[in-house]
Amino acid sequence: MDRLEGIQTFVRVVETGSFSATARELRIGQPAISKQVAGLEAHLGAELLKRSSRKVALTDAGREFYESAVHLLEEYDAATSRVGRGHVAPSGLVRAMVLSTLTRLYIVPRMGEFFDRYPSISVELLNFDRPANLIEEGIDVAIHSGDLSDSSLIAKKIAETSVVLVATPEYLEKHGTPRHPKQLRQHRSVAYMYQGAPRPWVFEKKSTRIVHLPDGNLRTSDAEQMRIAVLNHLGIANGPAWLFAKEIASGAVRRLLPEYERKKSIFALRAGGRRPAGKTTAFIDFLVEIFAKTPQFVP
Repeated sequence: MDRLEGIQTFVRVVETGSFSATARELRIGQPAISKQVAGLEAHLGAELLKRSSRKVALTDAGREFYESAVHLLEEYDAATSRVGRGHVAPSGLVRAMVLSTLTRLYIVPRMGEFFDRYPSISVELLNFDRPANLIEEGIDVAIHSGDLSDSSLIAKKIAETSVVLVATPEYLEKHGTPRHPKQLRQHRSVAYMYQGAPRPWVFEKKSTRIVHLPDGNLRTSDAEQMRIAVLNHLGIANGPAWLFAKEIASGAVRRLLPEYERKKSIFALRAGGRRPAGKTTAFIDFLVEIFAKTPQFVP
């Protein structure tokens, strides 16, 4: 058995949380994955993983060996990078968790360029609609906008966008135009739900910070539904500039209280513990490139 390949497979099983997820990622049969790990255990003379029908768990020996294995693979990757100078093209499956509307508007239309550049990489796009355990779910990278709560993740800022307040001219003609955040209490709002509660609207102007809790008739946890609701004159919404960029440019919606707008960072998140694989780095770098060329984002 190739010892290095066995170690690489073992590490991926730990990081994805299952033999089947690793098999899908590496595009080989699950029995082959099990055989590699079993061969590694036989070579070491110790059980590394406890198997169950749903997931795997590290034994004490496995936990100790995993830490050493991660360090070994990092050193190996660094050594091959120094020698190869990038001549070996990255390959494999990248599982990326991204807000579906962001994916539809800005990422999927550009994926042809990515595949032309990296024909050996496949990408699985998952909707970022909830918190996730990246290791257990086998997710290589998650694209997140806003504050970070999990300090165990490695975050790379890849862009930022303005948070804008918008409504249609038709809505404003009927209900009036707010001149101050406090006047929003008199208006209908389209609230974005996050983890079971409407996300607060935060306004900043110099040293002033105002927080408005929207309590409108319509609440949704889907950004696309929020955009459609605004376009159908159901109320005022607060969201990222990229979500309404086309409508703002055409005049279909108006940007309100621009002097109170704030910036929101966009991060690429990945699990800590080891340096990202070449395929993941290639995908993250491509997203940075996309956002840098799009006016709604600031690198």
